[in-house]
Order: sequence, then C-alpha cells, then structure tokens
Amino acid sequence: MTRRAYTTTEAPDPRGNYSQVVSAGNLVVTAGFGPVDPRTRAIVGDEIGEQTRQTLRNVAAALAAANCDMRDVVKVTAHLANADRDWAGFDEVFPEFFDQPYPVRTTAGSELGDILVEIDVIAVRPED
Repeated sequence: MTRRAYTTTEAPDPRGNYSQVVSAGNLVVTAGFGPVDPRTRAIVGDEIGEQTRQTLRNVAAALAAANCDMRDVVKVTAHLANADRDWAGFDEVFPEFFDQPYPVRTTAGSELGDILVEIDVIAVRPED
C-alpha cells in the first residue's frame, strides 16, 4: 500500500514535522486542525461555534487536497478545551458540515492552549 502526503494553502501549515493529510490506499487521515485562518495564521473567533466552523473548514480544505470531501468522513476525533461548557455549541455546528448518517465521533477534553477546539478525521476516498 502506497502512502502519499497532500498539502494545500487552504488549510494552515503544520507547526511541526507532520503532514496536513496522508492517504494510504483509499484511507485518508488528516492532522489535527484548529480554528486558524490559513492566510493570516490568526485564531478565528472567541466562542466555540465560530472556532468549530473554522476548524471544520480547515479539515474540509485538507480533505479536498486528497480528493475527498466531508461526505467521505467516517471518523471524527475532537478535542475541546472546556468540554462541559462547550460540548453543546460544538455539536450544534456538525449538521452544517456533515450529513446523516453522521460519522462516528470521539470528543475529549484536552489542554489546547489558546484555542477551544482541535479536530482530525479519517475518511475513505471513493473508488475512481
């Protein structure tokens, strides 16, 4: 199975030694993205809904670089800086980006520094 990394200027550049998105066969995995504007590198928004939207826009851009979209996502892993306070606002945004049947999801509380949310996904690229 061949692994291939993809990059796009439509999602934030990695801040370390990792790829934005990698495929292995039809499996596509993104790095964790936060609510960072890919052009300015500024954090977008100060509440969970705004930050979740920007984060999911970044995820969608990374998937597009690998010829996928949000309909191809089967697994979402999300980290919230304040899970008790922000879970409902975070969850409310999902139908804007995902259709039913929704992908499976794990959501955990995590130390995220200056951001409220970080998300990575696993997608299955459609057969050509």
